Amino acid sequence: MKEHDVFEKEISDLLAPVPAPAARPSSSPPSSELPADWSLKTRLLFTSRRPFAWAEHLKAQEEAQGVVQHCRAAAPALPPGAQDARACAALRCALQQSLVYWLHPWLPWLPLFPRAGAAADRSVAGRACPWAQDEAVQQALLSEWSVSFTSLYNLLRARLCPYFYVCTCQFTVLFRAAGLAGSEVVTAVISPTTRGLREAMRSEGIEFSLPWVEESRIRKQKNSEVNVEAEGVRSPEVDKSTEEAEEPAPSDDDDDDEESFSWLEEMGVQDKVKKPDTISIKIRKEKNEVQVDHRPESVAVVKGTNTFTLLNFLINCKSLVAAAGPQAGLPPTLLSPVAFRGATMQTLKARSINAKARAQLSYEDVFSLEVVGPVLPHSLHLLTELLRCAQQGAFSATLYTHEPTAVLNTPLHEASAAAGKEAVCRDLSDCGLHPKTLHQLSQASPLGKSSIRFLEMKDYAYTWKS
Repeated sequence: MKEHDVFEKEISDLLAPVPAPAARPSSSPPSSELPADWSLKTRLLFTSRRPFAWAEHLKAQEEAQGVVQHCRAAAPALPPGAQDARACAALRCALQQSLVYWLHPWLPWLPLFPRAGAAADRSVAGRACPWAQDEAVQQALLSEWSVSFTSLYNLLRARLCPYFYVCTCQFTVLFRAAGLAGSEVVTAVISPTTRGLREAMRSEGIEFSLPWVEESRIRKQKNSEVNVEAEGVRSPEVDKSTEEAEEPAPSDDDDDDEESFSWLEEMGVQDKVKKPDTISIKIRKEKNEVQVDHRPESVAVVKGTNTFTLLNFLINCKSLVAAAGPQAGLPPTLLSPVAFRGATMQTLKARSINAKARAQLSYEDVFSLEVVGPVLPHSLHLLTELLRCAQQGAFSATLYTHEPTAVLNTPLHEASAAAGKEAVCRDLSDCGLHPKTLHQLSQASPLGKSSIRFLEMKDYAYTWKS
């Protein structure tokens, strides 16, 4: 009863009028399609004036049919608008189909998503971890994880898996097949990263880019060029003074370093001792890069054959598995929309809730459907397509994003011909995605470092806020 009251209050707060509309983020213009959102969701809360009774208590045959449709990658044939959604078996089977995902490893007593952040450590703390003190068990878990990871990557390269996630206790990696997110090659997006991780990747020969760092550098360069053009032609004396001003002035630290090594000169051994000047210079040059550590701007993008090198790097990376703490010895979580070697089929938890919402002088019935994650991008799209039909084009939803993954919507800045994109999408026809979902995910996401937080459908047209 208490839990029902909590959800009733939450739904009422969501639907209550906001006194200051200017404080809310601006909405997108109405559109018939949602943009691709590559962030992972932990929870979805759909609300509507029409009941969600059709989503309750699936029959055994409907549940089985939904699982079969998922395993066979069969696209559900949905009517454009169901007058009686509760009597539509196709809707109920498609609901079950949209809730299925694949996970490795699977330990029934241990939550394996999310893996990053203090909340993840709290959810694991106090749980039974029989491998924590047993190196043999840890090696067995890691060995099986490596096999599953390699299986997923091979499916991805063969375009039989559209994408998958590697969720570690420090960062998340999104691998995408060629043809998705506007790219014609396999891509991997890593967020967040640190200078140590980036240096380790460089030492392994992995080429990657830092899109937001590079964009900031280009923007500063353009601004400086605009300022120079605005100032006009300057005298050589002014140019010289500007160049001198741009050069970094010697800091107090440099003076301290010189003084700290003065005693070597007094002993006459200064030539035999190597000062850490090169290291200091390198750190200064990478100051801007170091400052973005653990932040969304540290996201790294790997493309093409470098993703295979990244695969081997992650498999052999010792720091990928926590050495201490609640997650010690536990391999990263693999999440996929399709089956792979060693994977376990899981389903999202969905339940409908009825509540009362304030409406002027009275209360009126409001119906809601809660879905608890991890919600993958294809599941979000399928669920919105189902509700478009079942709720007759009128519903709203609040999306709870796993914050470290919001920046996975970073654009790849690749331009390719439309004909080439269509050819690549045809090659992905057996990857297990609904054709409409495949079309959505093949487009470059306009969300950047943000993700969809709220969406609303009216008259079969979407608006959303990020």
